[in-house]
Amino acid sequence: MELPAIVTLIALLEYMAFTLNVGLGREKYGVAAPAISGDPVWERTYRVQQNTMEQLLVFLPALWIFAHFWSPTSAAAVGALFLIGRPIYAASYIKDPKSRSAGFLIGFASNAILVIGSLIGAIRSLL
Repeated sequence: MELPAIVTLIALLEYMAFTLNVGLGREKYGVAAPAISGDPVWERTYRVQQNTMEQLLVFLPALWIFAHFWSPTSAAAVGALFLIGRPIYAASYIKDPKSRSAGFLIGFASNAILVIGSLIGAIRSLL
C-alpha cells in the first residue's frame, strides 16, 4: 500500500502549496483576512484552493477503496492522473478561468474512475 500512500501525500502537498499561494497572495494583492474577495487574480487563486479541497473529498477515500478492491498499483496510476491534472487546472484557471477545462477533466476523470471502480469492486466482492 506504499504507492497509494505516496500519491495521497503528494496530493496533500499539492493542496498545501495551493493554500500557501492563497496566504502569500493575500499580502501580494492586498486582501486582508477574513475577506474572500478583492483582486481577481487572488480570487482565482483562492478558488483553486477551494476546488482542490472539494475534489480531495472524493479523491482520497476513492483512491484507498479502489486500492483495496483492485490493486494499490492501479489505484496509484489512476491517482497520478489526479496529481497531474490539479496543477494544470490551477495554472490555467488562475491565468484565464475559461481555459481550465483540460486540467479539470483530467482530475474529474481520475475521480470518476476511482469512484466507479471502487463501487464495482465492492459489489463484485459481495457476489
